[in-house]
Amino acid sequence: YDGKCVFCRIARREEPGTALLPCQYEDLVCFRDIRPGAPHHYLVVPVEHMGNCKTLKTEHIPVVKRMMEVGKAVLQKHNFSDLSDVRMGFHWPPFCSISHLHLHVLAPASQLGFLSRLVYRINSYWFIT
Repeated sequence: YDGKCVFCRIARREEPGTALLPCQYEDLVCFRDIRPGAPHHYLVVPVEHMGNCKTLKTEHIPVVKRMMEVGKAVLQKHNFSDLSDVRMGFHWPPFCSISHLHLHVLAPASQLGFLSRLVYRINSYWFIT
């Protein structure tokens, strides 16, 4: 736990302004992005403080898979079922504003605005899927 990390505080329910969405795993939390790039824009975050996506190792594959499951489930709970029109990924350092691992879940990807299409461009120098 890092008391200076906003995502650690959100995960511990210490940020009253951030509503957590239902999540099927106790080691993950999900909430709306404060600057949405699409009609549906959620962040899936491990409760335990983890570095950014550059620090991921082979043993982290299960947690990343669960993060993606949570992303799909939250979209379906919000009546978005076209999973072919979804963008999920991580900002690559130094382009991540918070150094606590967080998966962006955006939908419909076809409705990303001009700037969001750049910021969340698939497998670009700054965003990996």
